[in-house]
Order: sequence, then structure tokens, then C-alpha cells
Amino acid sequence: MRLRRSLAVAVAVAVTTPVALFTAAPALAAGAPAAQTQNQPTYAELKKAAADAQKAYEKALAAKEEGQEKVKATLEALDSDTHPLKAATITADKAAEEAAAAETAAEKAVRDAEAVVEAAQGETEKAEAEKALETAEADLAKAVEAKEKADAAAEAARTALDDARVAAVREYSVLKKALDDALAAKEAAEEALGTAEECVRETGLTSLAVGLPAEVVAGTTVDFTLRVTNGTERTLTVDPLAFVHVDGERGGEKSRLAVEWSNGSGWHALNGDEPEHIAHIDTMAPGERSDVKLRMTVAPDAASADAFALFAADASSAYRPCVLGPMKRYDFELLPAGSDPGPVDDADPGQTGKDDDQRPATAGPGTTPQGGAAGQPVTTARTTPTTPTTPTTRTAGTGTGTYGTTAATATTGGTLAQTGTSPALVPLGAASAVAVALGAGAVLAARRRMTADR
Repeated sequence: MRLRRSLAVAVAVAVTTPVALFTAAPALAAGAPAAQTQNQPTYAELKKAAADAQKAYEKALAAKEEGQEKVKATLEALDSDTHPLKAATITADKAAEEAAAAETAAEKAVRDAEAVVEAAQGETEKAEAEKALETAEADLAKAVEAKEKADAAAEAARTALDDARVAAVREYSVLKKALDDALAAKEAAEEALGTAEECVRETGLTSLAVGLPAEVVAGTTVDFTLRVTNGTERTLTVDPLAFVHVDGERGGEKSRLAVEWSNGSGWHALNGDEPEHIAHIDTMAPGERSDVKLRMTVAPDAASADAFALFAADASSAYRPCVLGPMKRYDFELLPAGSDPGPVDDADPGQTGKDDDQRPATAGPGTTPQGGAAGQPVTTARTTPTTPTTPTTRTAGTGTGTYGTTAATATTGGTLAQTGTSPALVPLGAASAVAVALGAGAVLAARRRMTADR
């Protein structure tokens, strides 16, 4: 009974597993329209399906192992002389052998009687011999009939024993098939989940520095804005990425630059040693943008130097836990104190190279969020792309990078985005190295690839 219950569970699990859900690859390559994802399973659904498939496989495996032990025990029992079916077969085979021996003896008796008839002398002796032959032939007929019945009984007994063996093996084969089906479903689910977990680039998820000057004088402070725009066709959870560094400075040493971002109630410093996520945006609808205020102060004793800033956006959607916006690099120059550069254009955005798809290590669950602003709202200016912006008091140039957007500062205000470790950042909790190669104006910013284990 226990095996039959296990069999029923295993078969039911294998049959009802939503394989179609597993095998539906998420249509979320970079730039895929939202309409293409409407009939696709969400990442949460794929993750649940993979977990369910794993449990189903484990149940089927346990049922198969239990069935294997059961069929082994059954076959061993059927091979025992004490088993009713085996005992019946032994008895029937013995009876068939005895019937065959009786038939053989009856055949010999007929042959002997026939020989006596042939050798009989006289009518009386011959009549007696023929009568004995008739008796022998009658006995042979009975022996033949008895043998046929014994053979049939033996065949039936052997068939019953064989049927019991076949039934045991068949029951196990059903469990084995259920396990094979569960394994196939599990592998399909894992493949679908793995595909969804692969990071995809989304060129429409842009990060633009607005108002970052191409030259900054030592001892001064400049304000600029990091403008993140969701130019995709689906709602995203977004974590802006920022890194500002002076060429030649080593990690851990005191930097000539101090960069902070505003959370509405104060300013929070970037660490300056590696890229980090700031100003988490829990929900960003298609076409929406968010402006994060930043300010950069150059040390009064800073000498001439080249510097750069890296900006990007990491995101997740209902279908993908890792969506990477393109990273932009802004090169600018530090000038000695007292310099008079005159009107200064904005730094132009440029490409960062082949390592655009890398992400930095980020605080995991239970740790202090980036910028030290745990639980505090981030003031952002959210407008649609058609909303006019207010230019800064300083001269603003026109960006010549990929976006071709006029640099201007948006009005402060709008909705608030909550800071802290977000679902999009949880996959970044694993420790990873962030390599920054500095020198001769070159940089390699490692943006660690997101995983999907939220």
C-alpha cells in the first residue's frame, strides 16, 4: 500500500509539472518590447517552478528508491519455495512429472499387450491378450488425459508466478519513468531559470551626468545631477551606480575629491575606492526618469590632475533580476587653486569599453546601505522626458555621447525613492573583487554581474 501511494504521488507530480512554463524562454533580450513578455512567465514564477520541480524530482527519486527495494524484496520472496505461488508451481510441476511418468508406463503397457497379442496361440489365448490390450489402451488414454491436465495446471502455476514477477517489475518501471519525467522537468526548469538569471543589457536604461564640468578648480565645490531614465517599455527597479576618481590615486589613500549625494535630509559620501550603488529606486515606470543630486568638492591643495566619473544603472524587472544599463565615462580635469578657466563646458560622456557588463560588490541583506543612509528617503526629480528642465547658473554645454542630450539640471522635488538594500541589490551580496586600473587616463571599472538569488 505504501509503495502504491508513492507511485501515485510520483506519477501525479510528473504528469502535472508545468513543463510548458519551464521551457518558455523569457523574451527579454536587450530592447525586447514589453508586448513580447506578456505571455512569458515572470522570474518569480520561474523560480517557484524550479523549486517545485526540484521537490517533485526528490519525491520521484525517493519513490523510485523505495520501489527498487520493494521489487527486490518481492522477487526474492517469489523465488522462495515457501511462497504460495512458488510452492504451487513446485507441486504442479511434480504432478506433471508424475503424470508424464504414468503416461510413459501406460504406453509401455500397450506395447507389451500388443506384443502378447501377436504371440498368442489359439483363440482363447488370443482373446485374453486382446482383452488385456484394450485395458492397457484405456489406461493409456486416462494417463494421457491426466498428463494434459497436469501440464495445464503446471503452466497455470508458472504463469501466475511469472505474472507476479512482471507486476512487480512493471510497478517499478512506472516509478522509474516518473523519475525520468521529473528529471526532465527539473532540468527544463533550471535551464529556464538560468536563462532568466543571465544579465541582459538594456540600452534604454540610461544614466547621464548633467552639469558635471570638464574642468574643476581646487578648493571649489560643484553641483551636478545624475539623471537616470527608464527608456525601456517595462517597469524596473533601479539602482544608480556611481564612481568618481582621480587618476593615479590608490585605493585607501585620502582622495583629492569628496563626492556626496543628497537624500533630501542630508548628504552621503561616496567611498571613492570603488563603484557603488546609490539612491535606490523601487519602481520606475517606462519613460520615467529620476534625478539624484550630487556635489563634488576638490581639496584646496589639489594639483593638476586628470579625473573621471563612471555612471550607470543596474536594474531588475519582473522577468529579469539583472538588467544592466550602459556605463558612461566622463573625463574631467582638476586645476590648481586660483586658476581662472573661464566659461567651462560640461564633461562629455564616453564609452567605457568591454567591461561595461561588470558590477561592483554591494552590501547584502542586513548591512548598512550605500552612502550610510539606511532607511532614509532619496529626493529625486521625476519628470517625463517632455518636461522642461531648469538650466543651472553656470554655463552648460551639450553632451556629445551616445544619448545626445542637452545637459541641464532638473528642478528639485518630485517623488521620493527609498534608500537601503533593495531586491535588486540582494543578488550582489556575494563578495567580489572590484578592479580599478588607474594610469595614463585608462580605467577598468568592474561592475559585478548580478545573479538571481534574491
